[in-house]
Amino acid sequence: MSAPRPQPAAPVLALGIGCERGCPTVEIAALAEAALTEAGLAAGALAAVVSIELKRDEPAILALAAALGVPARFFTAARLLAETGRLTERSAAAFRATGCWGVAEAAALAACGADGVLIVPKRRSRRATCAVTRAAAPIDGSTLDSRGAS
Repeated sequence: MSAPRPQPAAPVLALGIGCERGCPTVEIAALAEAALTEAGLAAGALAAVVSIELKRDEPAILALAAALGVPARFFTAARLLAETGRLTERSAAAFRATGCWGVAEAAALAACGADGVLIVPKRRSRRATCAVTRAAAPIDGSTLDSRGAS
């Protein structure tokens, strides 16, 4: 009888990404990898890469999701605005550009729902931000919608 195979981590993490238009894929990927690695988080526990609808066609976000083997999901500015009270900081620049006070944290929190916990607060690179949240239960990234329900 062979040893049991390790089971993949349950997809309970959401990776929120905010970025300037045209941000290089390598910059977003390096930021996300550093955030996960430094927090000791397994990429296999990611359910989705999430952002704001304005970034639905952002090549670097789509490429990151594809490289991680998870869906990219996008939320309305109104949905992200609903997460304002849970953000570690408010960005006036983000509000001017998007209509919400933050993208990376707000999108990750929206994906995880009311019981989600911010475990990697917003990190910045030159042109991007990322944050990671953990849901109380596994997330079905393929069914996340703009309300954050799965």
